[in-house]
Amino acid sequence: MADPETPATNQGPVTISSSSSERAPIIYFDGASCFGHHNGAIQIELAANLLMPVGAAVRVDVVQTAHLRCSVAAALALREALDKALAMYKQGQQQPATEEIPAVKN
Repeated sequence: MADPETPATNQGPVTISSSSSERAPIIYFDGASCFGHHNGAIQIELAANLLMPVGAAVRVDVVQTAHLRCSVAAALALREALDKALAMYKQGQQQPATEEIPAVKN
């Protein structure tokens, strides 16, 4: 039996059902407010900042946007995906702009 705590290193291609793609929620967050583990499940609470007007001022409220629960293997896969996405972002930031957007003249 495979160890559920260790991700398989030689997985075949994964096919995602097209019927689920349009209905999957988009979760935005500004940070992880807390994290932990319980009974072998990784637990991460995601939070976002809300700007609330208070007279002429603004108050920042922090609200939970998601309660992330996953196996250790899924957490490792998520970390790998985040590391790769950040590497792609950094690579894009280092490339010089090859084409300037022309100024619009009226």
